[in-house]
Amino acid sequence: MTVNIFLADYNNIQQAQDLITLLNAYAQDPMGGGEELSQAVKLNLVKSMSKRQDMFTILCYVDDKPAGLINCIEGFSTFNCQPVMNIHDVIVLPEYRGMGLSSKMLTEVEALASFRGCCKLTLEVLTGNEIAKKSYQKFGFAGYELDPKLGQAMFWEKKIK
Repeated sequence: MTVNIFLADYNNIQQAQDLITLLNAYAQDPMGGGEELSQAVKLNLVKSMSKRQDMFTILCYVDDKPAGLINCIEGFSTFNCQPVMNIHDVIVLPEYRGMGLSSKMLTEVEALASFRGCCKLTLEVLTGNEIAKKSYQKFGFAGYELDPKLGQAMFWEKKIK
């Protein structure tokens, strides 16, 4: 078995197609919302991502077949005056789970974030996604809090229409 993990080239047609295939599989998983990506997203996502300097994708192939990816978006910590790398999507297809691929991809993300001068990695995980939580904890992630008496930070959203 050969595992290849690398920074995606959004201009590479095969890698762009594999990115959409992997992200669509994640979107259809209950942990990704359970719905297929819209046709507009499938057609425009990679082109939109390629225009941004604050994003990158790590792709993982097993025996030359797409197996996983991580999409990252850079933010900024005002308290540290340094960039922060947010891990936005983590996908490992079901048939490749349990092989340590997410840890291998996270190692590559951490190296790139360090190279970019980031002070930390961030991510969101559903409270019911025990497998992902264990994987992230094993990699060194923990809930964010400034003061234990005030509790951990919560990730909230408000959709804009």
